[in-house]
Amino acid sequence: MIRKHSATLHGHRTSFSLEDAFWDELKAIAAAREISLAALISEVDDEREPDSNLSSALRLCVLKWLKEHRT
Repeated sequence: MIRKHSATLHGHRTSFSLEDAFWDELKAIAAAREISLAALISEVDDEREPDSNLSSALRLCVLKWLKEHRT
């Protein structure tokens, strides 16, 4: 199921939609890196291409993390 989430990034509210599986993986990544979920989302937002949307950037973050940490 796709759910809408909200976050405050650099003082402004933004929303994005993610499937539950991606949301769960983002929380796991933040925990593994010992940072808050808000900090992870902000980092992804800062590093994404200007013409990409945050939802896509977050999905790509999860994909990259999983590819880099395969066993």
